[in-house]
Amino acid sequence: MKRVVVTGVGAVSPIGNSFSESWQNARSGVSGIQLIRRFDVSDSKWKVAGELKKFDAEKFLSSRETIRLDPFVHYAVAAALMAVEDALITNHPSLSSGGVIIGSSRGGISTLEKELQKKYSSRPAPCTSRTSAYLMPATTISMASSYVAQKLGIRGYCLGISNACASGTNAIGEAYRLVRTGYKNRVLCGGAEAPICRICSEGYGAAGALSEGNDSSASRPFDRTRDGFVLSEGACILVLEDYEAALKRNAKIYGEVIGYGNTTDAFHQTKPSPEGEAEAVKAAMDEAGLRVEDIHFINAHGTSTPLGDKTETKAIKLFFGGYAYKIPVTSVKSMTGHMLAASGSLEAAFTLMSMKEGILPPTINLKELDPECDLDYVMESRKAEIEFAISQSFGFGGVNAVLAFKRLDA
Repeated sequence: MKRVVVTGVGAVSPIGNSFSESWQNARSGVSGIQLIRRFDVSDSKWKVAGELKKFDAEKFLSSRETIRLDPFVHYAVAAALMAVEDALITNHPSLSSGGVIIGSSRGGISTLEKELQKKYSSRPAPCTSRTSAYLMPATTISMASSYVAQKLGIRGYCLGISNACASGTNAIGEAYRLVRTGYKNRVLCGGAEAPICRICSEGYGAAGALSEGNDSSASRPFDRTRDGFVLSEGACILVLEDYEAALKRNAKIYGEVIGYGNTTDAFHQTKPSPEGEAEAVKAAMDEAGLRVEDIHFINAHGTSTPLGDKTETKAIKLFFGGYAYKIPVTSVKSMTGHMLAASGSLEAAFTLMSMKEGILPPTINLKELDPECDLDYVMESRKAEIEFAISQSFGFGGVNAVLAFKRLDA
Protein backbone atom coordinates (compact mmCIF):
# COMPACT_ATOMS: atom_id res chain seq x y z
CA MET A 1 0.00 0.00 0.00
CA LYS A 2 1.15 3.52 -0.83
CA ARG A 3 1.32 6.41 1.61
CA VAL A 4 -0.93 9.29 0.50
CA VAL A 5 -0.21 12.98 1.05
CA VAL A 6 -1.84 16.30 0.21
CA THR A 7 0.39 18.57 -1.87
CA GLY A 8 -1.98 21.29 -3.07
CA VAL A 9 -5.18 23.04 -1.99
CA GLY A 10 -7.45 25.55 -3.71
CA ALA A 11 -10.68 27.04 -2.40
CA VAL A 12 -13.36 29.66 -2.75
CA SER A 13 -15.57 30.13 0.29
CA PRO A 14 -17.74 32.66 2.10
CA ILE A 15 -14.63 33.72 4.02
CA GLY A 16 -12.19 33.99 1.14
CA ASN A 17 -11.62 33.74 -2.62
CA SER A 18 -8.52 31.61 -2.09
CA PHE A 19 -7.55 28.90 0.35
CA SER A 20 -4.96 31.11 2.03
CA GLU A 21 -7.49 33.91 2.60
CA SER A 22 -10.10 31.44 3.84
CA TRP A 23 -7.66 29.89 6.31
CA GLN A 24 -6.46 33.24 7.66
CA ASN A 25 -10.05 34.34 8.24
CA ALA A 26 -10.93 31.01 9.86
CA ARG A 27 -7.98 31.37 12.23
CA SER A 28 -9.19 34.86 13.13
CA GLY A 29 -12.81 33.90 13.65
CA VAL A 30 -14.20 35.97 10.76
CA SER A 31 -17.80 35.25 9.78
CA GLY A 32 -18.82 35.01 6.12
CA ILE A 33 -22.55 34.96 6.88
CA GLN A 34 -24.74 37.89 5.87
CA LEU A 35 -28.18 38.78 4.52
CA ILE A 36 -28.88 37.03 1.22
CA ARG A 37 -28.32 39.20 -1.83
CA ARG A 38 -28.85 36.53 -4.49
CA PHE A 39 -32.64 36.75 -4.36
CA ASP A 40 -35.39 38.68 -2.54
CA VAL A 41 -35.89 37.37 1.01
CA SER A 42 -38.33 40.01 2.24
CA ASP A 43 -41.11 37.42 2.41
CA SER A 44 -38.93 34.56 3.70
CA LYS A 45 -38.23 33.28 7.22
CA TRP A 46 -34.70 32.32 6.15
CA LYS A 47 -32.77 35.47 5.39
CA VAL A 48 -29.03 34.77 5.71
CA ALA A 49 -26.47 32.69 3.83
CA GLY A 50 -22.77 32.27 3.26
CA GLU A 51 -22.37 33.78 -0.21
CA LEU A 52 -19.06 34.25 -2.01
CA LYS A 53 -17.90 37.88 -2.04
CA LYS A 54 -16.68 39.53 -5.27
CA PHE A 55 -15.95 36.18 -6.89
CA ASP A 56 -15.17 36.63 -10.60
CA ALA A 57 -15.66 33.43 -12.58
CA GLU A 58 -14.10 35.03 -15.66
CA LYS A 59 -10.69 34.88 -14.01
CA PHE A 60 -10.90 31.14 -14.59
CA LEU A 61 -13.37 30.66 -17.44
CA SER A 62 -14.36 32.49 -20.61
CA SER A 63 -17.58 34.52 -20.64
CA ARG A 64 -19.17 31.87 -22.86
CA GLU A 65 -18.23 29.12 -20.40
CA THR A 66 -19.65 31.04 -17.45
CA ILE A 67 -22.99 31.34 -19.24
CA ARG A 68 -23.11 27.67 -20.19
CA LEU A 69 -22.09 26.24 -16.80
CA ASP A 70 -23.74 26.34 -13.40
CA PRO A 71 -21.94 28.28 -10.63
CA PHE A 72 -21.04 25.08 -8.78
CA VAL A 73 -18.85 24.20 -11.78
CA HIS A 74 -17.38 27.73 -11.80
CA TYR A 75 -16.36 27.25 -8.17
CA ALA A 76 -14.94 23.77 -8.78
CA VAL A 77 -12.82 24.96 -11.71
CA ALA A 78 -11.53 27.97 -9.76
CA ALA A 79 -10.56 25.83 -6.76
CA ALA A 80 -8.98 23.14 -8.97
CA LEU A 81 -6.87 25.61 -10.94
CA MET A 82 -5.63 27.16 -7.71
CA ALA A 83 -4.92 23.69 -6.25
CA VAL A 84 -2.71 22.57 -9.14
CA GLU A 85 -0.91 25.91 -9.06
CA ASP A 86 -0.36 25.48 -5.32
CA ALA A 87 0.98 21.96 -5.94
CA LEU A 88 3.30 23.29 -8.69
CA ILE A 89 1.97 20.83 -11.26
CA THR A 90 0.15 23.19 -13.66
CA ASN A 91 2.42 22.23 -16.55
CA HIS A 92 3.62 18.89 -15.23
CA PRO A 93 3.58 16.23 -17.98
CA SER A 94 1.96 13.63 -15.71
CA LEU A 95 -1.11 15.82 -15.03
CA SER A 96 -2.84 14.56 -18.17
CA SER A 97 -2.98 11.01 -16.81
CA GLY A 98 -4.19 12.03 -13.36
CA GLY A 99 -7.65 11.70 -11.85
CA VAL A 100 -10.53 13.90 -10.66
CA ILE A 101 -13.15 13.08 -8.02
CA ILE A 102 -15.50 15.87 -6.97
CA GLY A 103 -18.61 15.65 -4.83
CA SER A 104 -21.74 17.81 -4.86
CA SER A 105 -25.05 17.43 -3.07
CA ARG A 106 -27.20 19.75 -5.19
CA GLY A 107 -25.25 20.14 -8.42
CA GLY A 108 -26.76 22.74 -10.74
CA ILE A 109 -29.93 23.42 -8.79
CA SER A 110 -29.76 27.21 -9.12
CA THR A 111 -29.60 26.96 -12.91
CA LEU A 112 -32.53 24.54 -12.91
CA GLU A 113 -34.51 26.98 -10.79
CA LYS A 114 -33.77 29.88 -13.14
CA GLU A 115 -34.82 27.85 -16.16
CA LEU A 116 -38.08 26.84 -14.51
CA GLN A 117 -38.77 30.42 -13.45
CA LYS A 118 -38.24 31.54 -17.03
CA LYS A 119 -40.44 28.76 -18.37
CA TYR A 120 -43.37 29.14 -15.98
CA SER A 121 -43.30 32.82 -15.04
CA SER A 122 -46.09 33.69 -17.50
CA ARG A 123 -49.63 32.94 -16.45
CA PRO A 124 -51.95 31.31 -17.25
CA ALA A 125 -49.91 29.63 -20.04
CA PRO A 126 -46.26 28.57 -19.69
CA CYS A 127 -43.69 30.77 -21.39
CA THR A 128 -42.83 29.64 -24.91
CA SER A 129 -39.15 30.63 -24.64
CA ARG A 130 -36.73 27.96 -25.73
CA THR A 131 -35.11 25.82 -23.05
CA SER A 132 -31.34 26.11 -23.05
CA ALA A 133 -29.54 23.31 -24.85
CA TYR A 134 -26.95 23.47 -22.06
CA LEU A 135 -29.44 22.96 -19.21
CA MET A 136 -28.86 19.26 -18.71
CA PRO A 137 -25.06 19.08 -19.14
CA ALA A 138 -24.59 22.30 -17.15
CA THR A 139 -26.40 20.99 -14.09
CA THR A 140 -25.41 17.33 -13.79
CA ILE A 141 -23.43 16.38 -10.67
CA SER A 142 -20.51 14.95 -12.64
CA MET A 143 -19.96 18.16 -14.63
CA ALA A 144 -17.72 19.56 -11.87
CA SER A 145 -15.31 16.64 -12.25
CA SER A 146 -15.52 16.35 -16.02
CA TYR A 147 -15.12 20.08 -16.67
CA VAL A 148 -12.17 20.35 -14.30
CA ALA A 149 -10.65 17.46 -16.26
CA GLN A 150 -11.39 19.27 -19.53
CA LYS A 151 -9.82 22.53 -18.36
CA LEU A 152 -6.67 20.78 -17.15
CA GLY A 153 -6.39 18.19 -19.92
CA ILE A 154 -6.80 15.28 -17.50
CA ARG A 155 -7.67 12.00 -19.22
CA GLY A 156 -7.45 9.53 -16.35
CA TYR A 157 -9.88 8.50 -13.62
CA CYS A 158 -12.98 10.75 -13.35
CA LEU A 159 -15.88 10.47 -10.94
CA GLY A 160 -18.71 12.65 -9.64
CA ILE A 161 -20.04 11.80 -6.17
CA SER A 162 -23.39 12.81 -4.67
CA ASN A 163 -23.66 11.58 -1.10
CA ALA A 164 -25.49 14.50 0.52
CA CYS A 165 -23.38 16.65 2.87
CA ALA A 166 -20.71 13.94 3.11
CA SER A 167 -19.92 14.17 -0.63
CA GLY A 168 -16.74 16.26 -0.42
CA THR A 169 -15.28 14.13 2.36
CA ASN A 170 -16.22 10.99 0.43
CA ALA A 171 -14.45 12.36 -2.65
CA ILE A 172 -11.23 12.79 -0.67
CA GLY A 173 -11.63 9.37 0.90
CA GLU A 174 -12.18 7.64 -2.43
CA ALA A 175 -9.19 9.48 -3.93
CA TYR A 176 -7.10 8.39 -0.94
CA ARG A 177 -8.05 4.75 -1.52
CA LEU A 178 -7.32 5.06 -5.22
CA VAL A 179 -3.79 6.38 -4.67
CA ARG A 180 -3.18 4.10 -1.70
CA THR A 181 -3.93 0.99 -3.72
CA GLY A 182 -1.56 1.85 -6.55
CA TYR A 183 -3.03 4.48 -8.87
CA LYS A 184 0.15 5.94 -10.30
CA ASN A 185 -0.90 9.55 -10.74
CA ARG A 186 -2.19 12.46 -8.71
CA VAL A 187 -5.90 12.84 -8.00
CA LEU A 188 -7.75 16.13 -7.60
CA CYS A 189 -10.59 15.72 -5.14
CA GLY A 190 -13.06 17.67 -3.02
CA GLY A 191 -16.48 19.27 -3.13
CA ALA A 192 -18.32 22.08 -4.92
CA GLU A 193 -21.71 23.61 -4.20
CA ALA A 194 -23.90 26.54 -5.32
CA PRO A 195 -27.22 26.03 -3.51
CA ILE A 196 -28.13 29.61 -2.64
CA CYS A 197 -31.46 29.87 -4.42
CA ARG A 198 -35.07 30.09 -3.32
CA ILE A 199 -35.93 26.41 -3.79
CA CYS A 200 -33.01 25.26 -1.61
CA SER A 201 -33.74 27.86 1.05
CA GLU A 202 -37.42 26.94 1.21
CA GLY A 203 -36.72 23.21 0.90
CA TYR A 204 -34.21 23.03 3.74
CA GLY A 205 -36.28 25.53 5.68
CA ALA A 206 -39.47 23.49 5.35
CA ALA A 207 -37.54 20.45 6.59
CA GLY A 208 -36.75 22.38 9.78
CA ALA A 209 -33.02 22.42 9.07
CA LEU A 210 -32.33 26.16 8.57
CA SER A 211 -31.75 28.91 11.11
CA GLU A 212 -34.24 31.76 11.22
CA GLY A 213 -31.53 34.13 12.44
CA ASN A 214 -31.00 37.33 10.48
CA ASP A 215 -27.36 38.21 11.17
CA SER A 216 -23.86 36.71 11.30
CA SER A 217 -24.59 34.91 14.57
CA ALA A 218 -27.20 32.67 12.94
CA SER A 219 -24.78 29.73 12.79
CA ARG A 220 -23.90 28.82 16.38
CA PRO A 221 -22.92 25.16 16.68
CA PHE A 222 -23.27 23.56 20.12
CA ASP A 223 -24.93 26.67 21.56
CA ARG A 224 -28.09 26.18 23.62
CA THR A 225 -29.99 28.66 21.42
CA ARG A 226 -29.00 27.21 18.02
CA ASP A 227 -31.94 26.77 15.66
CA GLY A 228 -30.51 25.37 12.41
CA PHE A 229 -27.75 25.67 9.84
CA VAL A 230 -26.99 28.50 7.43
CA LEU A 231 -26.91 27.59 3.74
CA SER A 232 -23.64 28.44 2.00
CA GLU A 233 -21.69 27.95 -1.22
CA GLY A 234 -18.15 27.42 -2.47
CA ALA A 235 -15.60 24.76 -3.37
CA CYS A 236 -12.41 23.24 -2.06
CA ILE A 237 -10.13 20.94 -4.08
CA LEU A 238 -7.12 18.99 -2.76
CA VAL A 239 -4.29 17.36 -4.70
CA LEU A 240 -3.48 13.85 -3.41
CA GLU A 241 -0.41 11.90 -4.44
CA ASP A 242 1.95 9.14 -3.45
CA TYR A 243 4.31 10.20 -0.64
CA GLU A 244 7.43 8.90 -2.37
CA ALA A 245 6.56 10.74 -5.58
CA ALA A 246 5.98 13.93 -3.61
CA LEU A 247 9.36 13.60 -1.90
CA LYS A 248 11.05 12.91 -5.21
CA ARG A 249 9.85 16.19 -6.69
CA ASN A 250 10.45 18.06 -3.41
CA ALA A 251 6.77 18.99 -3.13
CA LYS A 252 5.24 21.01 -0.33
CA ILE A 253 3.31 18.57 1.86
CA TYR A 254 0.31 19.63 3.94
CA GLY A 255 -0.02 16.30 5.68
CA GLU A 256 -0.82 12.62 5.23
CA VAL A 257 -4.22 10.95 4.84
CA ILE A 258 -4.09 7.74 6.86
CA GLY A 259 -7.69 6.57 7.29
CA TYR A 260 -11.18 6.82 5.82
CA GLY A 261 -14.50 5.67 7.22
CA ASN A 262 -17.62 5.51 5.07
CA THR A 263 -20.75 4.09 6.67
CA THR A 264 -24.52 4.41 6.57
CA ASP A 265 -26.88 4.36 9.53
CA ALA A 266 -29.71 2.38 7.90
CA PHE A 267 -31.84 4.38 10.32
CA HIS A 268 -33.80 7.40 9.02
CA GLN A 269 -34.17 9.71 6.02
CA THR A 270 -33.15 12.85 7.94
CA LYS A 271 -32.44 12.00 11.59
CA PRO A 272 -28.81 11.17 12.41
CA SER A 273 -27.71 8.17 14.46
CA PRO A 274 -24.91 8.45 17.04
CA GLU A 275 -24.11 4.76 16.60
CA GLY A 276 -23.78 5.18 12.82
CA GLU A 277 -21.54 8.22 13.16
CA ALA A 278 -19.38 6.44 15.73
CA GLU A 279 -19.00 3.50 13.34
CA ALA A 280 -17.58 5.83 10.68
CA VAL A 281 -15.07 7.18 13.20
CA LYS A 282 -14.12 3.62 14.14
CA ALA A 283 -13.64 2.65 10.48
CA ALA A 284 -11.30 5.60 9.86
CA MET A 285 -9.38 4.98 13.08
CA ASP A 286 -9.02 1.25 12.40
CA GLU A 287 -7.69 1.85 8.89
CA ALA A 288 -5.25 4.42 10.27
CA GLY A 289 -4.13 2.02 13.04
CA LEU A 290 -4.83 4.65 15.69
CA ARG A 291 -5.83 4.31 19.32
CA VAL A 292 -8.41 6.55 20.99
CA GLU A 293 -5.63 8.41 22.85
CA ASP A 294 -3.81 9.27 19.61
CA ILE A 295 -6.36 11.86 18.48
CA HIS A 296 -5.50 15.45 19.38
CA PHE A 297 -8.20 17.33 17.46
CA ILE A 298 -11.64 16.80 15.92
CA ASN A 299 -12.90 19.06 13.16
CA ALA A 300 -16.60 18.47 13.70
CA HIS A 301 -19.46 18.41 11.23
CA GLY A 302 -21.11 20.85 13.67
CA THR A 303 -23.93 22.22 11.52
CA SER A 304 -25.78 24.15 14.28
CA THR A 305 -28.96 22.08 14.08
CA PRO A 306 -30.48 21.18 17.47
CA LEU A 307 -30.49 17.43 16.81
CA GLY A 308 -27.34 17.20 14.70
CA ASP A 309 -24.92 18.80 17.18
CA LYS A 310 -26.34 16.81 20.08
CA THR A 311 -26.06 13.57 18.11
CA GLU A 312 -22.51 14.30 17.00
CA THR A 313 -21.47 15.04 20.59
CA LYS A 314 -23.04 11.76 21.68
CA ALA A 315 -21.24 9.88 18.87
CA ILE A 316 -17.87 11.31 19.91
CA LYS A 317 -18.46 10.24 23.50
CA LEU A 318 -19.72 6.85 22.34
CA PHE A 319 -16.48 6.09 20.49
CA PHE A 320 -13.87 7.92 22.59
CA GLY A 321 -15.41 7.28 26.01
CA GLY A 322 -13.97 9.39 28.82
CA TYR A 323 -11.11 10.55 26.58
CA ALA A 324 -13.66 12.52 24.53
CA TYR A 325 -13.50 15.31 27.10
CA LYS A 326 -9.77 15.76 26.47
CA ILE A 327 -10.04 16.32 22.69
CA PRO A 328 -10.45 19.88 21.35
CA VAL A 329 -13.44 20.09 19.00
CA THR A 330 -14.30 22.91 16.62
CA SER A 331 -16.88 23.72 13.95
CA VAL A 332 -15.83 26.13 11.21
CA LYS A 333 -19.43 26.18 9.98
CA SER A 334 -19.93 28.81 12.66
CA MET A 335 -18.00 31.08 10.25
CA THR A 336 -18.62 29.61 6.80
CA GLY A 337 -22.14 28.30 7.24
CA HIS A 338 -22.91 24.94 5.67
CA MET A 339 -21.38 24.65 2.20
CA LEU A 340 -22.89 21.15 1.88
CA ALA A 341 -20.44 18.97 -0.11
CA ALA A 342 -17.79 21.71 -0.12
CA SER A 343 -17.77 21.94 3.68
CA GLY A 344 -16.22 18.52 4.14
CA SER A 345 -13.32 19.22 1.80
CA LEU A 346 -12.68 22.70 3.20
CA GLU A 347 -12.77 21.37 6.75
CA ALA A 348 -10.35 18.60 5.80
CA ALA A 349 -7.96 21.20 4.40
CA PHE A 350 -8.36 23.36 7.52
CA THR A 351 -7.59 20.31 9.66
CA LEU A 352 -4.32 19.85 7.79
CA MET A 353 -3.46 23.51 8.36
CA SER A 354 -4.29 23.21 12.06
CA MET A 355 -1.84 20.32 12.28
CA LYS A 356 0.82 22.07 10.22
CA GLU A 357 0.65 25.43 12.02
CA GLY A 358 -0.44 24.29 15.47
CA ILE A 359 -3.51 26.55 15.47
CA LEU A 360 -7.11 25.49 16.13
CA PRO A 361 -9.72 27.79 14.55
CA PRO A 362 -12.58 28.81 16.84
CA THR A 363 -16.24 27.93 16.97
CA ILE A 364 -17.62 31.47 17.00
CA ASN A 365 -21.06 32.51 18.32
CA LEU A 366 -20.82 29.86 21.04
CA LYS A 367 -21.97 31.84 24.07
CA GLU A 368 -24.02 29.38 26.13
CA LEU A 369 -23.23 25.67 25.94
CA ASP A 370 -26.07 23.24 25.46
CA PRO A 371 -25.94 20.92 28.52
CA GLU A 372 -26.01 17.96 26.10
CA CYS A 373 -23.03 19.40 24.19
CA ASP A 374 -20.38 19.25 26.88
CA LEU A 375 -17.06 18.62 25.14
CA ASP A 376 -13.97 20.84 24.88
CA TYR A 377 -15.20 23.14 22.11
CA VAL A 378 -12.62 25.64 20.89
CA MET A 379 -14.27 29.06 21.40
CA GLU A 380 -11.17 31.15 20.66
CA SER A 381 -8.20 30.36 18.43
CA ARG A 382 -5.91 28.06 20.36
CA LYS A 383 -2.35 26.83 19.97
CA ALA A 384 -1.97 23.06 20.04
CA GLU A 385 0.48 20.33 19.06
CA ILE A 386 -1.46 17.95 16.83
CA GLU A 387 0.05 14.75 15.46
CA PHE A 388 -3.22 13.02 14.55
CA ALA A 389 -6.67 14.47 13.87
CA ILE A 390 -9.99 13.54 12.31
CA SER A 391 -12.47 15.51 10.22
CA GLN A 392 -16.04 14.29 10.00
CA SER A 393 -19.05 14.86 7.73
CA PHE A 394 -22.58 13.48 7.96
CA GLY A 395 -25.53 13.78 5.59
CA PHE A 396 -29.23 13.16 5.03
CA GLY A 397 -30.01 9.49 4.64
CA GLY A 398 -27.54 8.58 7.38
CA VAL A 399 -24.40 8.76 5.25
CA ASN A 400 -21.26 9.26 7.33
CA ALA A 401 -17.70 10.01 6.22
CA VAL A 402 -14.63 10.51 8.41
CA LEU A 403 -11.00 11.17 7.45
CA ALA A 404 -7.95 10.60 9.66
CA PHE A 405 -4.80 12.67 9.16
CA LYS A 406 -1.20 12.59 10.32
CA ARG A 407 1.11 15.58 10.58
CA LEU A 408 4.27 15.39 8.53
CA ASP A 409 7.12 17.69 9.49
CA ALA A 410 8.99 17.18 6.21
